[in-house]
Amino acid sequence: MAEITVQPSDRQPVTSTFHVSIRDDDSSTEHDVTLSASDYDRLGTKYGTPEDFVRACFEFLLDREPKESILPRFDVSVISRYFPEFESTIQGFDPTS
Repeated sequence: MAEITVQPSDRQPVTSTFHVSIRDDDSSTEHDVTLSASDYDRLGTKYGTPEDFVRACFEFLLDREPKESILPRFDVSVISRYFPEFESTIQGFDPTS
């Protein structure tokens, strides 16, 4: 299982940026991800924090593709362009399970 580290790099009222590192036994990748406050409010509040939501987004992506295939820079809103099931899957998270 890959280790995902999420660090806020620029917090703004409308859009925040996070630096994400993914490490496994073989290698690591680095990613810069933006998240709008409206996407977090709509999709991610169940996760508790924006960092936890971004981590969940990467877990979703890693279930579908290798870390090397994840774009180095992107906005969370584009995930559903590549994976149409993203929003329904990410909203189905139950933090109590």
